[in-house]
Amino acid sequence: MATFKQPRFRPTEPRDWTVSVAVPTSIIGDCVTREQRTTFAGRIARVLAIFSVDEVVVYDDSPLEQRPGDVDRDAYTGDIDAAHFLEHLLTYLETPPFMRKTLFPLHPNLRSQGLLPSMDMPHHPFKDEWLPYREGLTLPGRPKAGTGTMVDIGLPETVAISETIPPRTRLTLRMPENEGGKPEPIHPAAPRTEGGYFWGFSVRKASTVSNVLTEGPYEEGYDMSIGTSERGLPLSQAFPEHKEANFKHLLIVFGGPRGLEYAAMNDPDLSEMGISGVRTRELFDHWVNVLPNQGTRSIRTDEAMLIALTGLRKLWDTT
Repeated sequence: MATFKQPRFRPTEPRDWTVSVAVPTSIIGDCVTREQRTTFAGRIARVLAIFSVDEVVVYDDSPLEQRPGDVDRDAYTGDIDAAHFLEHLLTYLETPPFMRKTLFPLHPNLRSQGLLPSMDMPHHPFKDEWLPYREGLTLPGRPKAGTGTMVDIGLPETVAISETIPPRTRLTLRMPENEGGKPEPIHPAAPRTEGGYFWGFSVRKASTVSNVLTEGPYEEGYDMSIGTSERGLPLSQAFPEHKEANFKHLLIVFGGPRGLEYAAMNDPDLSEMGISGVRTRELFDHWVNVLPNQGTRSIRTDEAMLIALTGLRKLWDTT
């Protein structure tokens, strides 16, 4: 039996609450080359991983007339579709490296993938590192027993599961505690809700900022939302008490170079409701300025994410 090193990751308390972050397509608007766009997406992904964010939403804040029409995204090589590009690269980065070649065919978005950073998340373990959970990719063929499915889990040897699942399917597995047991397919959220591990982030694309709020994956929706703006309250005033906030699903929405007000202005549903400009704050439970009296004319979104999540982390982590 293989000998594993001690895991680098220690689980926290199991949690069913989540933290989501939304970023606009305009964050890569000033990137003139594919290499610049790629490295920017890599910085965003690293921030998400460092702060254990569970979901990232990429929303389009550009004017409707400037958005690409209905095209074949895999064949699209014209002007950059920023929403597709960010969704593609963030999903690629979240995926364990050993299965990327199979799940992500050659594509123009990935031509500069060599510039992307290592993510080092718990579900991207080293081959000699043991965790009670593992991500796997199903393989063609059958186990020696004749039933079930072979699964690549990033180790020198594949494993077998009892279930029959088509090839090229990504799975989350609970690993057996003894040598004779079999891995068991589980819900992708189980490492977080049962084991207390941060297990990567899901990626969702929204056509507008209002759809960020209304099209979430949680049946009960987001019960706390925070919009970021230089016209918002300082964090110390918005959240004066140093104690955990009471939420089940928290959403933090960032604007691009022209702010969330620009995103609201380009949202047809919000325009019909008369929500734009200063009224944009009405979309959120809290409207915050993550760094008053900044020393530069503007703060890039990746910088704002680092600052905001550092300050807001007290809402869910009092350690």
